[in-house]
Amino acid sequence: MSVLITRRAALIGSAAALALTSLVPSPSRAAARIQRLVSPGGIEAWFVQDATVPLIAMEYAFGGGASQDPAAKPGTGNMVASLLDEGSGDLDSKTFHERLDRRAIELSFSSSRDSFRGSLRMLKENKDEAFDLLRSALSAPRFEAADVERIRNQVLSSLRRESTSPTSLAGRKFLEVAFGSHPYGRSSKGTLESVPTIDVTDMRDYVARVIARDTLRIAVVGDVDPDTLGKLLDKTFGGLKAKANLTPVADVVAAKPPQRAFIPLDVPQTVVTFGGPGILRHDPDFMAAYVVNHILGGSGLSSRLYREVREKRGLAYSVYESLTWMEHSALFIGNTGTRADRAGETVDAIEREIRRMAEEGPTQKELDDAKSYLKGSQMLALDTSSKLAQALLQYQLDKLPIDYIEKRNGLVDAVTLEDAKRASKRLWGQGLLTVIVGRTPQAAAQPAASTPRAN
Repeated sequence: MSVLITRRAALIGSAAALALTSLVPSPSRAAARIQRLVSPGGIEAWFVQDATVPLIAMEYAFGGGASQDPAAKPGTGNMVASLLDEGSGDLDSKTFHERLDRRAIELSFSSSRDSFRGSLRMLKENKDEAFDLLRSALSAPRFEAADVERIRNQVLSSLRRESTSPTSLAGRKFLEVAFGSHPYGRSSKGTLESVPTIDVTDMRDYVARVIARDTLRIAVVGDVDPDTLGKLLDKTFGGLKAKANLTPVADVVAAKPPQRAFIPLDVPQTVVTFGGPGILRHDPDFMAAYVVNHILGGSGLSSRLYREVREKRGLAYSVYESLTWMEHSALFIGNTGTRADRAGETVDAIEREIRRMAEEGPTQKELDDAKSYLKGSQMLALDTSSKLAQALLQYQLDKLPIDYIEKRNGLVDAVTLEDAKRASKRLWGQGLLTVIVGRTPQAAAQPAASTPRAN
């Protein structure tokens, strides 16, 4: 699962803000211009040259991510991501941030399940300084004691808040049920027990093992010519270690449904997280699963779950379900919140609708409507430089061809009703892994305790 935790966005002036939100050409035009750029030093990037606005957006990733955290110290990659822009080389944290802010440079890092990611955005005129600050952050992080403890306290504060959040508790428990002791079963942010034990040696070891050129993937969209970009990439990434030293991660299938877990928490609204084993990105049935999943629980107000759970029964304000794929596994996962005394009824309604979809599949009209929506929505999903760069990076991580943008709608169109029914049975035929967080059934039957008002 792709869990992204972006630490900061630099303050930017009004001119930069305008540039950062400007539109790029439509995906069909941009797709025809995607280049596979190889720098003089051999660093590869997918690149769209676009002079519409004087902006450059770069997204990049190194293989590994949270799956490379030591088993006893989950959250190590997240701590690294949170500290790389807290000073590097001869620049302390204050000076490093001042240089970012002065030039309206946005620099951030995050640790997802399978990759350690970064994002860099700047105006064209500030590209040299922006790429140089990134080079310094990756190759010479300081990890000063005061900065480490400040960031550690921020992470722990966030984890404490999550320990009383029913949504966070349900999400964590779901991964534990689905993946057990596998790295995917651990929280990428770490735990209240693990984060205090992560030291500078752990973080420097993580950087030495993960930050390397052989797993690097890069996507760039913006106002820069190929020759200039190639030189910038060499200066930024060329000095990194040639090969990563990653701990192998085993393929894993999520736990077989049906299973149900309950976490008691005295809150008025009960949260339900549900899901099960998914379909891998390169499985022949993936696109059919993607289309039929939209019908069952995708975005908008037309999904079956929305109609059954909210419109017909008024059990929840919203309910959704989506596909999630990782390098070594896949899930479908959904979530809703409901009144504590109606949690059982809500779970029953979800299970009935998912069972019906598994047994019958969608109708031809539902399939046609879903295809139309998914083809049109791609335009909105790629309407800025940053969104396009993020998509091009994800396509690389998913090992898709460079012309995937052009092919994607054809793949959607090719899904038949038979394909959709087969994918429905594969996804939902076994039932659900369900995690419920809220008041016990006995307590839910009683009114919630009132909170005295302040005078």
